[in-house]
Amino acid sequence: MKKIFFTLLLCVSVISLNAQTKEELQAQKAEKQAVADAAQGEANALQAQIDALPGWRKGAFGTIGGSLSNFNNWYSQGAPNNASGNIGFTVNAFANLIEDKFFWRNSLTTNLNWVKLDNKDVATDDDSFNPTTDVFGISSLYGRNIAKNIAVSGLAEYRTTLLDNFNDPGYLDVGVGATWTPIENLIVVIHPLNYNFVFAKNDAVFQSSLGAKIVADYTRQIGAVNFKTNFSTFQSYKSSDLSNFTWANSFGYTLWKMIGVGFDFGLRSNKQEALNYALTQTPATATGFDDVDNKLQTYYTLGLSYKF
Repeated sequence: MKKIFFTLLLCVSVISLNAQTKEELQAQKAEKQAVADAAQGEANALQAQIDALPGWRKGAFGTIGGSLSNFNNWYSQGAPNNASGNIGFTVNAFANLIEDKFFWRNSLTTNLNWVKLDNKDVATDDDSFNPTTDVFGISSLYGRNIAKNIAVSGLAEYRTTLLDNFNDPGYLDVGVGATWTPIENLIVVIHPLNYNFVFAKNDAVFQSSLGAKIVADYTRQIGAVNFKTNFSTFQSYKSSDLSNFTWANSFGYTLWKMIGVGFDFGLRSNKQEALNYALTQTPATATGFDDVDNKLQTYYTLGLSYKF
């Protein structure tokens, strides 16, 4: 009986000791966590002060997506022997000089994508990667502050394609007006005096004109999330057929270090591009601006994201 009693007493003592040790460790962890949280809060406050200082602000993030596949004797599909692939990437970069009396904001956006579908049973089939999505844009905005959130400004913005028909068409907007910054990271540009230069071989469809330029851009990082949305439109004073808009959006979520998941999508409306495409079809699907079907242009890319 004594042996049993002492054995039970020893077990109870060990359990009590372990329980006390766990409680002590949890208490120590809570103390350390409180100190770490306080230090992180101070570090965040210092970083906010650094970010508010005049000077350059630079950064870039984007998305990489792709897939490759190969089939041999896969008889359940129409082309049992084929190789296919899809590769694409986007880049969103900026370099902004922010001073007390003026600012100079520069940005670059590009989205490139290639697709391959090689039917091995057809000797004349194209086995190369062909460009599908092809978007390139660069802009430079300079402004001098006349009030806390308002500045007189000048903007130069260029948009074209890189992989196919470079600068055919190409669009160069140059104008002056005002820039409004109602909140941090939001830029609204309103330029009532803007000339839209259009470069293209088909002068009968693509025309330059005077009009108004409106741009709204919001770029921000919240913790592990990076996102950018940019809306740019030109409204021609000559004809609504010469007006256009582009809305591009990028989202990135960092999972590990600089790598994460990204999603990009964009919308565009351009009647000149729609008519030029319709006239190149056989037979032509339109004769002019009056009967062209100006469908909304869209794209999206989903894949791994990166940040610099």
